[in-house]
Amino acid sequence: MRLDKYLKVSRLIKRRTVANEACDNGRISVNGRVVKASYEVKLGDRIEIAMGPRTVAVEVTLVADNVRKDDAVTMYKEI
Repeated sequence: MRLDKYLKVSRLIKRRTVANEACDNGRISVNGRVVKASYEVKLGDRIEIAMGPRTVAVEVTLVADNVRKDDAVTMYKEI
């Protein structure tokens, strides 16, 4: 699954276009590397999102195309 879609489906970022822009601006890194929105997310990847002064770090635990809102938090675990 593409990184921008994963961020939207997991509800880490509300809109896919916002996730795409964050990737283009270098605010998203996976396993310590700044990546593009087309990066293929895999289990165990560590994603860091820098939004303003706050940085969120999560580890991917599930990759699924459609998830209910309540189950979105099972797609990652915060580090």
